[in-house]
Amino acid sequence: MRESFIIEGLAGQKILKGSVKIAGAKNAALKAMAASILFDAPVQLNNIPDTEDIHVMSEILEKLGAKVVWSQNSLNIDTTGISSTVIDPKLAAIMRASVVLTGPILARFGKVSFPTPGGCVIGARPIDLFINGYEKMGATISETDFNYTIEMPQIGLLNNSTNGISGTSAIGGQSRSETDRTGLGNPSAIQIHFDKKTVGGTETLMMAAVLGGGTMTLMNCAMEPEIVNLAEWLNECGADIQGVGTETIMINGTGGKLLSPKMPYVAIPDRIEAGSYLILGALCAENMTIENCRPDHLALLIDMLIKSGVPIEIINHETSMSSIKSAGPSGQIFYGRIIITGNTKPNSTFKSFDVSTKEYPGFPTDLQAQIVTYLTQVTGGSIVTENIFEGRFKYVSDLQKMGAKLELIDAKEVSIVGPAELRKEHMDTHHQSNDGLDQHLNAHDIRAGFAIVMAALVGKGIFTVNNTYFIDRGYEKLEERLTALGANIRRVTL
Repeated sequence: MRESFIIEGLAGQKILKGSVKIAGAKNAALKAMAASILFDAPVQLNNIPDTEDIHVMSEILEKLGAKVVWSQNSLNIDTTGISSTVIDPKLAAIMRASVVLTGPILARFGKVSFPTPGGCVIGARPIDLFINGYEKMGATISETDFNYTIEMPQIGLLNNSTNGISGTSAIGGQSRSETDRTGLGNPSAIQIHFDKKTVGGTETLMMAAVLGGGTMTLMNCAMEPEIVNLAEWLNECGADIQGVGTETIMINGTGGKLLSPKMPYVAIPDRIEAGSYLILGALCAENMTIENCRPDHLALLIDMLIKSGVPIEIINHETSMSSIKSAGPSGQIFYGRIIITGNTKPNSTFKSFDVSTKEYPGFPTDLQAQIVTYLTQVTGGSIVTENIFEGRFKYVSDLQKMGAKLELIDAKEVSIVGPAELRKEHMDTHHQSNDGLDQHLNAHDIRAGFAIVMAALVGKGIFTVNNTYFIDRGYEKLEERLTALGANIRRVTL
């Protein structure tokens, strides 16, 4: 069975209104779930979004032998009973983020087996960045039939006798004392320079080094807020990670001592979800408030939209969160609201601009599809350049058949001329097929899925958006939240 959204377009009217409370960041929560393997007791994770990716990660942990208990938007994870170091291949094929589990598993057990990761079809995310890092840490790596086995016993907590750990990458044994632990080898020699900035690589190798016996330095690191969120919590629980939020991170290993859950983890607000709703509001809402967000994490997007003509106000308020600290001297975090108010002018009065995706604090690749949809509705020409992933313009054909004026320059650039009226009748007239599916729209990945839903809301007519599973992976209860804002959207099984 295939689920789809049926959406009645607003025909350019700005009638959505209300507030959207932003959920915890999926991309932060997934890494905290993986990090639970580094702990000596159950951990509590709060502000966790109820998305498909979170459920998949829960299943993977349970397959390893962990216990995962949901309670509203909180998770309790107990990894003390892990009995396997084989990451389930079917579940890993669904979600590429599963590869981050390799770091904590190696740190604790010294061996892991995993398949080539799956997930959204948005181009290659080279596994070589992880493999090369593990090799520099002294790992032995074998590959057979798209499956990797990595052994790094010098940093595993357990030796190779039996102790209930099962599977083809099984290890076992009694826990070593800290004095028996060989650690990461020669501490002064372990320096890893990433050829390109990688969020997953930075997080995974950072976690792999947390329990080591020496010091490891990572260079050319990603600086995303989600990495800071993870590292600060780990530090509060016994890790020693320095320089997080900069391009150079140094990890002083604990010498084999597992971390202790001294406080719960709290996921930061999802900046991609907040940015997605902000762009939606710019096109479809007269008044909209985005609650529980971090405006500082979206500074570039907000500045672009304000210069384009969108009436935006920012309200910050200082909030103390017990499990995460600010990089600032006060130890406080500025949470806030982004308010679109008096947005009554037609979208055609907004000005176009060019966008080039870049690692944080640059423009997020995960907001690229949404901003392209925005630019189809404003006046002028734009060039959007995708510098992070190839193959991330698959949604362009869907916008074109709705009537958008876009042209792919090459695999990394698209040109846009706006404004264009998006209409269902364009699809009916020019895109006929025997099965009728060519008259439907498609979610090609998580973020492009939101962009296509947004295009349907902007457009005129009744649209069908297929592959809602992709959207569910990153956006919690999207149709319910859009309905609360005044949209006419429903989920159906076709």
